[in-house]
Amino acid sequence: MSERGDKAKELFEQGYNCSQAVLLAFSDITGLDEKISAMLSSGFGGGMGRMREVCGAVSGMFMAAGTVSGYSDPKDFDEKKRTYAMIQQLADSFKKRNGSIICKELLGLEKPEGTYIPEKRSEEYYKKRPCPELVKNAAEILEEYLISEGKIQ
Repeated sequence: MSERGDKAKELFEQGYNCSQAVLLAFSDITGLDEKISAMLSSGFGGGMGRMREVCGAVSGMFMAAGTVSGYSDPKDFDEKKRTYAMIQQLADSFKKRNGSIICKELLGLEKPEGTYIPEKRSEEYYKKRPCPELVKNAAEILEEYLISEGKIQ
C-alpha cells in the first residue's frame, strides 16, 4: 500500500491532470505551494500538452524527484550525474511496470488525437483510460525510491 500512490490517484480522479496529481501527492515534502505545484505541472498532462509524448505521470514524478533530491549548483558535476542516474532509474522502474514512458504507447494510440482539447472526465473516460493506475504507479515508484534513499520515511 502506498499512501502517495493512493493520494495521486485520488487527485487525478478529482480532475487534476496526471502530472499535477503526482507532483501534488508529494507537496508535503517538496516545499512548493500547492497552487505553484499545480500550475508548474499543468502543461505536462496528456504527455505534454496532450501531444502524447512523455507520460504526464512520469513528468510529475521527475519534477517531484528533482525538487526533493535534485541539484542546484550548475558546477556540481557529481550531483548532476547523481540526479540523471536517479531519473533514469525512476524511468526504468516505470517502464518495467507499465511497458513504456510514452503516453501514446501507454494509451494504445497509433498517433496523437491531433487536438489540444482535453476529454471531459466521465465514467466512460475512466473505464477506457489506464491513467489513474499510471498516476498511482508513478507516485509509488517515487515513494519507494525516496524511502530507499532515506529522503522520507
